[in-house]
Amino acid sequence: MVQILSVFTILFAIGLYMILADLVKLPTRRATKAIATVDKREKKKSKNLDVFINEVSMKVGKFIKLTDYSKRKLTATLKSAGIKISPEAYIARAWVKAGMTLIFVVPALLIFPLLFPVITFLAIAIYFKEIRSAEEALKEKREDIEYELPRFVATLTQEFKASRNVVSIFETYKVNAGPSFKNELEITVADMKSGSYESAITRFEARIGSSSLSDITRGLIGVLRGDDGVVYFQMLTHDLKQMEIQRLKTLAMKRPGKIRKYSFAMLFCFMLMYLSVMFIEIISTLGSMF
Repeated sequence: MVQILSVFTILFAIGLYMILADLVKLPTRRATKAIATVDKREKKKSKNLDVFINEVSMKVGKFIKLTDYSKRKLTATLKSAGIKISPEAYIARAWVKAGMTLIFVVPALLIFPLLFPVITFLAIAIYFKEIRSAEEALKEKREDIEYELPRFVATLTQEFKASRNVVSIFETYKVNAGPSFKNELEITVADMKSGSYESAITRFEARIGSSSLSDITRGLIGVLRGDDGVVYFQMLTHDLKQMEIQRLKTLAMKRPGKIRKYSFAMLFCFMLMYLSVMFIEIISTLGSMF
């Protein structure tokens, strides 16, 4: 009986999806996948499940309403994180992935009811993970850029002693910059060539949202306005070096905690080895006694 109900639930869900897809006139999976793979900037191969989730998210996103402030904030976060979807579709994608997980509640209740709380907790965890994915991606990008800022400031300090051409300094430095910082420098250079230098640097700061980068952009704007800037960047180099040393100390302090679990695993293996030898010797001794 349980098997019959499971098969009925699966077939009913497939039939309902096909009817709804025909009513809302969703494009076929092959057509959507072909459009998604046309963009050569996407290096990863499109997956059928991702294509389906994006389709449903775009449809569900039309029913999501956001305030102007929330929409502007989320749009800026998605743009900085490199996620090319609308804010409504982004929120809808989190709901869709959580909802797809909750679908398994129905067969779980029929086959093994104890899985109900596990699946519910998993769906909630997936929702919060997806809703924070843009912020996590932006945080990772910010950390990658902040790791390069001490070397970048040191370069600016040396370059400003001989030249005040900020665009040329950016173009020279981006050749050896990391992927995240290089991309931001390319955007900033293009923005500076097409408009105001100060506005481009201000937008560069706003995209990243780093306090260390704010100090750098403040000094760059001062240089563009005619300040000397060398002494300022020398002091900033010292401060960033101290911050880098403190960050490295923090990472070093975290290493023992990560290694401790492997130490316990090795200790358990050694204890298990000795206990196994003792157990075998005891069994063999008892066998000779009796």
